[in-house]
Amino acid sequence: MKKFKNSFFYIFIIVVFSSIIYGIILRGKTLEVGKVTKEVVVKHHYLKEFIDSILHNIFHPLAILLAQIVTIIFVARFFGWVCRKIGQPTVIGEMLAGIALGPSLFGAYFPDVFPILFPKESIVNLKFLSQIGLILFMFVVGMELDLKVLRTKVREAFIISHTSIIVSYALGLGLATFLYTEFAPKNVHFLSFGLFMGVAMSIAAFPVLARIVQERGLQKTKIGALVITCAAIDDITAWCLLAGVIAIVKAGTVASSLYIIAMAIAYIAIMLFLVRPFLKHIGELYNSAEKITKPVVAIFFLTLLISSYLTEIIGIHALVGAFVAGVIMPENMKFRNIFIEKVEDVSLVILLPLFFVVTGLNTKIGLLNNEYLWKTTGIIVLVAVGAKFLSSTLTAKFVGQNWRDSLTLGALMNTRGLMELIVLNIGLELGVLSPQIFAMMVIMALATTFMTGPALNLIDLIFKKRKSFDIPSHDNLNYKVLVSFENPDEGKPLIKVANNFISNEDDKQSITAMYISSTNEINPYKIEEYENESFKPILKEANKLNRKVETLFKASRDIDSDIVDVSNKGEFNLVLINIGSSIFEGTLLGKVLGITSKIINPENLLNTFTGKENLFESNYFDDKTQAIINKTEVPLGIYVDKDLTKTENISVILFNKEDQFLLNYVKLLKKNSQAKISIFDTYEVMNEGNKITHENVKVIHSSKLEKDFLKEQDLLIMSMDSWKKLIDTRSVWLNNTPSLLIIKP
Repeated sequence: MKKFKNSFFYIFIIVVFSSIIYGIILRGKTLEVGKVTKEVVVKHHYLKEFIDSILHNIFHPLAILLAQIVTIIFVARFFGWVCRKIGQPTVIGEMLAGIALGPSLFGAYFPDVFPILFPKESIVNLKFLSQIGLILFMFVVGMELDLKVLRTKVREAFIISHTSIIVSYALGLGLATFLYTEFAPKNVHFLSFGLFMGVAMSIAAFPVLARIVQERGLQKTKIGALVITCAAIDDITAWCLLAGVIAIVKAGTVASSLYIIAMAIAYIAIMLFLVRPFLKHIGELYNSAEKITKPVVAIFFLTLLISSYLTEIIGIHALVGAFVAGVIMPENMKFRNIFIEKVEDVSLVILLPLFFVVTGLNTKIGLLNNEYLWKTTGIIVLVAVGAKFLSSTLTAKFVGQNWRDSLTLGALMNTRGLMELIVLNIGLELGVLSPQIFAMMVIMALATTFMTGPALNLIDLIFKKRKSFDIPSHDNLNYKVLVSFENPDEGKPLIKVANNFISNEDDKQSITAMYISSTNEINPYKIEEYENESFKPILKEANKLNRKVETLFKASRDIDSDIVDVSNKGEFNLVLINIGSSIFEGTLLGKVLGITSKIINPENLLNTFTGKENLFESNYFDDKTQAIINKTEVPLGIYVDKDLTKTENISVILFNKEDQFLLNYVKLLKKNSQAKISIFDTYEVMNEGNKITHENVKVIHSSKLEKDFLKEQDLLIMSMDSWKKLIDTRSVWLNNTPSLLIIKP
């Protein structure tokens, strides 16, 4: 009754007030008498008006900006995926995406479409938005630096870093004498051009370098810590030098720049001795996510913006201010990580790719249109590599490192990446670099970053010490289970499940818990602390089960591939993973985009072209899980969690003769688990030849799973083929199952 009452009230209100609105409009028309003297008769062409309206909306500046952002993100993610698959950092792909969307490729091959997507008047909006992204990015870079760590390892790192900087700076200045006459813009003094070339040659890409160190598992080694410290010192020194060079460029002479430099020194003193203690005090008061309120967040973001504003006004660029603001943040890494999480995703995923495209729009590779210009580019690359790689390597050897570690350090310090592009864009903006020399230097930045991975692989090959993972050694073990998870809390039920397959009394059986985290989530200085915190819930759960668990941690840029790599190389008897969730699962959009998601995903598209995947195939698993299933060469268990709390009742479902392999897991459960095991034999699979007798094992011969029976179970085990058939037939009882373990033999 209440339902009809509410519906009647709703209809009544809508009708009454719609009538009132209509009456007011009619009354208003009578007021036009004497006010509107001329009646305009318009002959409407509704279709034409509609089309004109749509075209007007499409070419509105905001619509163009949004179209640019969508295009840029799609292309950047695709190129990043390609580079990730060939073992290169994602940032290389994003840099290449910027070049591809610029006049060098997109503009050259699609000259009619290019000005529609990137009209000249829209570039200003794109540029300013990308600058906001860079400010946020430099803020994060500053926060990822740990000054306390720098102080503890400062001696060797300072020697190596500053030697590489001074040598690279000198060679960059020497190179400028060769390039100045032909390539420097008009009315630019040699001092400005030369000093800028010196900075461009001496900078290293701390963020990219730190990620590579994590991905290669070097963070716990002495050389890994030394490399990160050297890169941090390099970045701090290079940005100080850059601030001085910008001051000289803007002032015109060294003498005139002294005023700007003096103001910059005063600014840094205020930030270090006044602002930093104030922020530290706030950080001590609000040291958890629950305590950090919006006013507190506003204080820190205002510090960032004011700092960037002041350095822009002083004349040493807003990015220097953003970097300094990040460095002076409270040293509590938990506090810093909260802010990094707030800023990093937006800056890296949305805003930073815009910067790469702005760089691409400025990069006109077509200007390098003869052999001489390409030879000049080659010389620039050789000088850059020789300056940074050789100086870092030889200095590291001089201070006591072995040849392998020295070469590794040199290869990593030669990485320039995004930081180089930032410096080059500043040079172009100031008019110090011409479009030709800018294009040459962008190619140098790409080349030196791209060669880092192959160089490290070659060094590992020469010294024959290459290891993808530090997989725990388990000699002569009877049974080894690998538990892999992307979230520590999701690993707890997996440990409970794995515990049933391993004996508590046999020391020759083991469980390895593996957590492979994205490199973007980890501060390079606190990776060990991050690892310990991540495994706490897992080890706590293992202690409850009186189970010893080995741990394996690695930072990765391609988690799925690394899970497969460890699974195949570790000689495990069973690998357990959590099932992923499709972003479209259970939605109308999911049904509409069922096919589209295959096309959008680059790996699915590649599999479709190569015949590995049917375009219209059912989605039994999400893309990540399916990729692991396709490539794993060992038995794999895909776990579907439905709030597993205990494993006292476990059922194994046999749907056909091919499911007989599951009886091997029943034998393990019978031997190692205290659970009551039910074998649900739907098609009389079991016979005298494979009969299992045990007080805790019960065989049920039935073709139908009862709802009440399912409610009593804690875990249901079935084969992957059976799972697929159940999905295809849309079996109703799947909605009533407990937690599931789907096993691929």
